[in-house]
Amino acid sequence: QVQLVESGGGLVQAGGSLRLSCVASKLTFSGYVMGWFRQAPGKEREFVAAITWRRGTTYYADSVKGRFTISRDNAKNTVYLQMNSLKPEDTAVYYCAANPDRPWTRSNYYTPGSYDYWGQGTQVTVSS
Repeated sequence: QVQLVESGGGLVQAGGSLRLSCVASKLTFSGYVMGWFRQAPGKEREFVAAITWRRGTTYYADSVKGRFTISRDNAKNTVYLQMNSLKPEDTAVYYCAANPDRPWTRSNYYTPGSYDYWGQGTQVTVSS
């Protein structure tokens, strides 16, 4: 069974940085799209960033563009989310997601239902 395990969350002051990691097991990592989503209390799960396998193409939500960077290390079966200039509104549980790399439309990358596999989440709290 595919496993995605996130780590790196925590409490940080506004303006600070965190790096999230997601280690994947029991899947051929290099054939998968990897994504990050987040969910704040009382809100729907929302897209943060995604990265394809074939070309390493990246996608970002407008709210994080220029502050967050997604990257992947296929040799380590790991995807990262570097988060800089954090804001209180970034506070949420962050989830890693995976799906076989397919010729998606842009909207597929942004849609939680497009992804087959999910991690358990890691809490990120940004204090003001």
